[in-house]
Amino acid sequence: MAIKRETGEYRVSTTAGEPVNAFIPKPLPPQPPIELSELHPLLDRANQALGRLDGSIAVLPDPGRFLYFYVRKEAVVSSQIEGTQSTLSDLLLFEKGLETASSLDDLKETSNYVSAMEYGLGRLKEGFPISLRLIREIHGVLLKAGRGSDRTPGEFRRTQNWIGGTRPGNALFVPPPPDALMDCLDPFERYLHDQKLPLLIKLGLVHVQFETIHPFLDGNGRLGRLLLTLLLCESGVLREPMLYLSLYLKANRDRYYQLLQNVRTNGDWEEWLKFFLEGVTQTANQACDTAANLLRLFRKDSERIRGLGRASGTATQIHIYLQANPITSIKSIAEALNKTVPAITSALEKLQTIELIREVTGRRRSRVFVYSECLDMIGAGTEPIR
Repeated sequence: MAIKRETGEYRVSTTAGEPVNAFIPKPLPPQPPIELSELHPLLDRANQALGRLDGSIAVLPDPGRFLYFYVRKEAVVSSQIEGTQSTLSDLLLFEKGLETASSLDDLKETSNYVSAMEYGLGRLKEGFPISLRLIREIHGVLLKAGRGSDRTPGEFRRTQNWIGGTRPGNALFVPPPPDALMDCLDPFERYLHDQKLPLLIKLGLVHVQFETIHPFLDGNGRLGRLLLTLLLCESGVLREPMLYLSLYLKANRDRYYQLLQNVRTNGDWEEWLKFFLEGVTQTANQACDTAANLLRLFRKDSERIRGLGRASGTATQIHIYLQANPITSIKSIAEALNKTVPAITSALEKLQTIELIREVTGRRRSRVFVYSECLDMIGAGTEPIR
């Protein structure tokens, strides 16, 4: 039976000329305390999955390559939850300066997420703790260009915002008013480094609290999801930022939003935490399986290329390049391998004959080639929300 809690209070404020009930959450941890007994089996499974994921990273021949794709996959999916339509293929093409089908604003927004993640990780490696200051800095990178760049990047909001609905009066949820923001954020910052509860339980609490406070005019959802990965890395549980919950939240977004609201309305933290821990377990296991499947694919395709005989030399070099660049152009490969365009073109034709790659533009010039099986494995679940 769910424990009933008062998780905050409502304050009437006037926004856009109409009165609204803005919610001010109580500081963490919840009171009465979280009932951990029913969560222990899920917590154990989640911790085991994280340990397996961290171990799988250590044995990868090139962890950086896998990490490169996973950061970008997270950027795509987290941005899709906020309404963008760009795909992983589009982002990879955009980063290479090649033509894409997505809007420039969508691609800038997604690319900003990659930059924000890399910036946050860089600051952690410098020894900078996760704090309100760092959160503002990351937000500044997240909204540096494209949509949202006019929404005070790097600054906590000074006006009221709301979630859902066409105006504050019919909103699904109204976060704290601006004059109460720091009263919520100061204890939130202190709790980031509280160690009384198991780490994953604390992360589940922190995520809801951040989304409830909604401290920025834009980018709160993306930053809240990004914060989870940074906290896992800061704690040392993961050596590399390999756990991203956005795919799980995208697949279960209606339940996700409902559970967040249930915490606010009746304090049902336990049900949210069950959902959150299941997400950690599924996501970590999926990342492990993807890494193992990619290694098997690369070994299998290396064997197929050796069967090309004399043409296998350049084809093997291209295959290694494609493992890190599964969507690319002839010019990019030629420059990277320091080979002539005719030599690369000839080897690509050989790879097409064994159906290892395919050309996707249908043009005679400026052609783009895709290592389809590799990109499909990496990009599973990154189709836009329609």
